[in-house]
Amino acid sequence: MRSTGMKVGELARRNGMTVRTLHHYDEIGLLKPNGRTESGHRLYSDADIERLQQIRSLRQLGFPLAEIHDLLTDLDDAALSLIEMHIERVLEQLQVQQQLCSQLEAIAERLKRTGTAPVDELLRTMEMMSMAEKYYSEEQMEWLRQRREAVGEERIREVEAEWPKLMAEVRAELDAGTEPYNPKVQALMDRWQALIAEFTGGNPGIERSL
Repeated sequence: MRSTGMKVGELARRNGMTVRTLHHYDEIGLLKPNGRTESGHRLYSDADIERLQQIRSLRQLGFPLAEIHDLLTDLDDAALSLIEMHIERVLEQLQVQQQLCSQLEAIAERLKRTGTAPVDELLRTMEMMSMAEKYYSEEQMEWLRQRREAVGEERIREVEAEWPKLMAEVRAELDAGTEPYNPKVQALMDRWQALIAEFTGGNPGIERSL
């Protein structure tokens, strides 16, 4: 990251967060950047960005904002301790996701052979799905709510109706064995990417979670 400082909008975009969330962190004293542009806008230093990473790690570990300030103050070596805690949580998440993947593969194989899947297997799969962490952080969910307001309910409904049609067309080309470089397939993927871009607003953090 640049030592000269990063503006709040760029930091929010790079991390899949909202500007409003960063402003809120400043207001409650959780993350107060010392830098300012000539016009008075916030500038985040390398140290500020390191602290933001620690805050986000604690959020993903389940700590409420009210406790995070004290936790960061009390930890002697916050950066290393939080990274180690986060690694442990991520490994747990990976294990759950791997178990879920294996269960889904077993159901897919059963469906190929018999066309049906036992109810108990479906229930086990749903239990694993409940165990898996949500893909979107709280900050990203807030960003998506704002994005929904910006796009508008009418367009949201149009996109929701368009996705199943597009996926059916893609599936038909897959079943037909159409090569990926075929112009028809390329046109479908252009539509796919356009819908993703409209949904995410070009936010790289949201795109990774999606």
